[in-house]
Amino acid sequence: MTELLDRVRRHAEAHSDEAGIARTPIPGLFTVRAAAASGLIYDISRPLACLVLQGGKHVAMGRQGFDFGAGELLVITADVPTVSRITRASPAVPYLSLVLELSPAIVAELSGRMQAAQIAARSECDLAPVRVEPTEAEVADVALRLMRLLDRPASIPVLGDQLVREMHYWLLAGRHGAAIRRLGWPDGQAERIGRAVAVLRAEFARPLPVERLAATAGMSPSAFHQHFRAVTSLSPLQFQKQLRLIEARRMMMAEGAPASRAAFAVGYESVPQFTREYGRLFGLPPVRDVKAARGPAQAA
Repeated sequence: MTELLDRVRRHAEAHSDEAGIARTPIPGLFTVRAAAASGLIYDISRPLACLVLQGGKHVAMGRQGFDFGAGELLVITADVPTVSRITRASPAVPYLSLVLELSPAIVAELSGRMQAAQIAARSECDLAPVRVEPTEAEVADVALRLMRLLDRPASIPVLGDQLVREMHYWLLAGRHGAAIRRLGWPDGQAERIGRAVAVLRAEFARPLPVERLAATAGMSPSAFHQHFRAVTSLSPLQFQKQLRLIEARRMMMAEGAPASRAAFAVGYESVPQFTREYGRLFGLPPVRDVKAARGPAQAA
């Protein structure tokens, strides 16, 4: 994967933003670069496939933790809360990865055309929403061809969608196939919960009655609670709370917003309540957390 690493490095060095993310003209495809080990990164991840090409990273979901590095592939098949950190990176040997956001529509279309035997059979325990496996040769090959398109922009409208679709095909045909296939089940639990998650992501700062979310998913409130937790590992209220706290932390870290302004902006009506819940999730109250996070950067 030497050529793929070189192309990802060049794109990342030329286009990365302050967070180390460099989007490409191909929708859903981007690179990640970091020149140093990071602190904890809290997020509610979208379904994606992450090919690590250099360095190392740790991702945790609940009590499960995954360490992975060059030559390995992380696949996330649901909107789930994760805590991650880059563990191996330096200016001379930065962390580099290529990420593709998974499309439920493409997964559904391909799954309908692929024979059942083409999609690896897995047990229920192998359908976990966060998985790490060695990167398969076919996945690395199509990833390289996607990156080559960036040198020929005129080819992207013609070939980009085709190669993204091929990437989904090889992921479905490989070790992660059964878990990814759930994304495309027509009117399946993951797809229906995904509709409610989209509402939560767009309107997390507003009060959202569970009855509205359940109706969006086409379920009764009790069934919605059960299936929401099964897919995301959180209740709808916990999911919304984490979205609010993660956005508040981003506002304080990236924009310098005071804790009170961040709290009200994400929907809290009580600063003390915000402070308590922030401390439970991130381990420190807002002001101390921001100082702790900025300390290493200021020292550097």
